[in-house]
Amino acid sequence: MRNIGYLFLLLVVQISCTQTKSMSINELTPEDVENAVLIDVRTPEEYAEGHLDNAVNINWYDEDFIDQFKTIEKDKTIYVYCKKGGRSSSAAEFLTSSGYNNVIDLLGGYDALEEKN
Repeated sequence: MRNIGYLFLLLVVQISCTQTKSMSINELTPEDVENAVLIDVRTPEEYAEGHLDNAVNINWYDEDFIDQFKTIEKDKTIYVYCKKGGRSSSAAEFLTSSGYNNVIDLLGGYDALEEKN
């Protein structure tokens, strides 16, 4: 009976875990963001040094980070990037666990895009 309880708990945990989608920032096209929201989760200072066109700066370190998404529909596609990929990964996971259905972490971050150019 105890093993069945553990098996059930494992099943519940596995079902409730969400996987965050990702793609290379270098694969992002203007068509991708045409009907989506592009979020730069770096600090305002980093954002001011350069950012993707049409990106909205929502600092991952802000205490009201999630509150700044209240105007974005939960079903809207959201692309998230940072400098190298650490903060955007965390932000994407957090947004997904907060009910946003189509969050895509842009791997490599702004630095990878700059290296390509």
